[in-house]
Amino acid sequence: MDNNMKEILYTTRKNGMAALLGYFVGIIAAIACMIVGGNWLDSSPLGAILFVPGLLYLIFGWIPLLGLRILKPQEALVLTLFGKYKGTIREAGFYAVNPFCTAVNPAAKTKLAQSGEVVQKPSQGLNAELGVNLTGGIVDKKNSLKAMTLSNGRQKINDCLGNPVEIAIAVIWRVTDTAKAVFNVDNYKEYLSLQCDSALRNIVRIYPYDVASNVDTTGDGVADEGSLRGSAEVVAERIKQEIQSKVEDAGLEILEARITYLAYSPEIASVMLQRQQASAIIDARKMIVDGAVGMVEMALERLNEKKMVELDEERKAAMVSNLLVVLCGNHDAQPVVNSGSLY
Repeated sequence: MDNNMKEILYTTRKNGMAALLGYFVGIIAAIACMIVGGNWLDSSPLGAILFVPGLLYLIFGWIPLLGLRILKPQEALVLTLFGKYKGTIREAGFYAVNPFCTAVNPAAKTKLAQSGEVVQKPSQGLNAELGVNLTGGIVDKKNSLKAMTLSNGRQKINDCLGNPVEIAIAVIWRVTDTAKAVFNVDNYKEYLSLQCDSALRNIVRIYPYDVASNVDTTGDGVADEGSLRGSAEVVAERIKQEIQSKVEDAGLEILEARITYLAYSPEIASVMLQRQQASAIIDARKMIVDGAVGMVEMALERLNEKKMVELDEERKAAMVSNLLVVLCGNHDAQPVVNSGSLY
């Protein structure tokens, strides 16, 4: 890969309209010369001098029109002349360039999911041979400089604990150096798609799906609480940096990466759901027990302060047991009214 390839701005003025008007003026002049020259062919040598240039202009005068180029905002045109890179036009306008210059964009036919381009089936037959798309138009060789979105769909990847998860990301990207994008890689869109898949796998394998003990996700040798589900922003940022390091030489800039889908794979999803439910029940029970113990402790302290009733250790134990059953039970308590003696 030639990392020294850099973008060169093609130096030309927006003289496309002048060239077009000049062509039509030339046609009128050529026709007039042919008419006048045709009348003088037999009587004067001046007739041939007027007739022949007029005829040649009508035959070959259209060639400069091949150099007319129209660029819209946020578009660029990479031009080569007989295989040599001449430069890139970036500014919107109507240009007249060397008619023998060729526009280059190896990724013109490549369609990326959700990238602002309609995904179509490959052209077949004569259309494919002539470089014509399914709508019948010539393939556009312009390079878009707009921010575009790439979504490669869901991938099944094992996390750091070996659990298979399905994950998908959306990457916002744009072309910053058209020369690198066109000449450093064969097809910069396919190259970006491949690097996104590779970076996603490299980063996901570092993290567990949920927080797990004794897992180091930062590489500093200390266990932390990083996870795919709980650290989505951090994971997305690391994926972005990983992709950017790979596509720098392709003249691309990664603006943002976001996780759009994250779930356990179907074959283990039900088991992991039961595990999460059990963990949630245990956590809830711990909270209920902690609260119940605090309430019982408070009740005993208040009774002791008010000296409403004297309780020995056996009665305190019975009271604590009854209160814990009431506070920690799954169902409403059924009270029993004692109308006799406490003892």
